[in-house]
Amino acid sequence: MLPFYLKGLGLGAGLIVAIGSQNAHVLRMGLRRQHVALTVAVCIACEMLLIGAGVAGVGTMVERSPLLLAMARWGGAAFLFWYGVRAWRAAFGRHALQASSTLDMTARQAIGTVLAVTLLNPHVYLDTVVLLGAIGGQQGPAGKWWFALGAMSAGAIWFIALGFGARLLSPLFAKPAAWRVLDGLIGLVMFVLAFTVAKA
Repeated sequence: MLPFYLKGLGLGAGLIVAIGSQNAHVLRMGLRRQHVALTVAVCIACEMLLIGAGVAGVGTMVERSPLLLAMARWGGAAFLFWYGVRAWRAAFGRHALQASSTLDMTARQAIGTVLAVTLLNPHVYLDTVVLLGAIGGQQGPAGKWWFALGAMSAGAIWFIALGFGARLLSPLFAKPAAWRVLDGLIGLVMFVLAFTVAKA
């Protein structure tokens, strides 16, 4: 079963490492050192649920429903655009976010934000439920779950490394200018993602 696991691990890693709203949010929380463990745990749980659902067959059902695909596309595009606007407001506003920012989130706000960033992004469903689900389903009755476990492992390793490794960049982000650049780049990525989702 190792080949199935390694296949899932490699494909999962290739998809999860791509720059997106979820990774940008985990990086931001890691740099701010706010609810890092909670944010990482929610990301891993969502990844496991979505991959599991996809391998179980939900991906095929979603792919065949024009209504569900349209809702995911336009709702996701709107959310990504809003997230980009928020990032640019932080980047070009008078008060750029600093490493010692006092804009603390409560645990409930942290959970709500990471769930929104994760579940309102159509790319998450396309990558996990549809793509990984379709490929995993081709691995046979037993192999597909080893494949899913490999993909889940890739997500868990990545989010833990990104969330807790972000603090190594703290000296760089001690300056407000660095936060302005980060927010500007995040905003740009969100706008590009919103455009590509709406155009799809």
